[in-house]
Amino acid sequence: MPDLVIENLHVAVDGNEILSGIDLTVREGEIHALMGPNGSGKSTLSYALMGHPKYEVTAGTATFGGEDILELEVDERARLGLFLAFQYPQAVPGVSVTNFLRMAVNSHRGVIGDGRKDDPNAVKPITIPEFRKQLEAAMALLKVDRDLIRRYLNDGFSGGEKKRVEILQMAMLNPSIAILDETDSGLDIDALRIVAEGVDSLVRERNMGALVITHYQRILNYIKPDFVHILVGGKIVANGDFELAKRLENEGYGSVLESYGVEVPDSVGGATGQPVGAPA
Repeated sequence: MPDLVIENLHVAVDGNEILSGIDLTVREGEIHALMGPNGSGKSTLSYALMGHPKYEVTAGTATFGGEDILELEVDERARLGLFLAFQYPQAVPGVSVTNFLRMAVNSHRGVIGDGRKDDPNAVKPITIPEFRKQLEAAMALLKVDRDLIRRYLNDGFSGGEKKRVEILQMAMLNPSIAILDETDSGLDIDALRIVAEGVDSLVRERNMGALVITHYQRILNYIKPDFVHILVGGKIVANGDFELAKRLENEGYGSVLESYGVEVPDSVGGATGQPVGAPA
């Protein structure tokens, strides 16, 4: 399984630099948590890695399995084995979850059009029996209700339902490295547990690499990271293990950042500043 290697990555939006030199390596079987206050650049990193046109890489490199992904289109990065679970999945009325997942699988395979049978070199779509078998297995692993996949994609879904469908899509595409952009956002306690346990089962069972982006420690109670990184002001300013996440929960960002000699942003406050679990 390939490694995701990020070196000295600088990213700007509308000419304003958001990331100022990110160095990070995510290997197979590793779970990394990227934490930081709102506005620190966490989501910017995820969008830049997946090729969102709004996010301009101005310096540095990002390779996946030794290949420069910054030169690839979004679909090429996905077929290479990268996956991004969105913080705010969009609704698509009129397209059922089942049909969307089948289209996503075929696109991920590189199917063009209907995969013409008269072209021996065309990539063939997944067969209905094969698709159903994979979908049933993924639904069982993630405990997804059958009624959910019959509905239109995210149309009228609760926050928990949207995130469960995102993780179901991840299971069907089976990436090598998954980037989870604030998957805990908008979830109540029960939905968080269900979604997080599904992610943990999927990542551990398939030995994926994962980058879990969050500013709360609570999701890490269910998806225990091997490595924790704190991103502030566009830079990773501290690295550690799960104990670092627990320190953030107990002490807040202000106190922890001060202990690392990092200037504390005004939005966080000083040593008695914003606790991790407080509204940000």
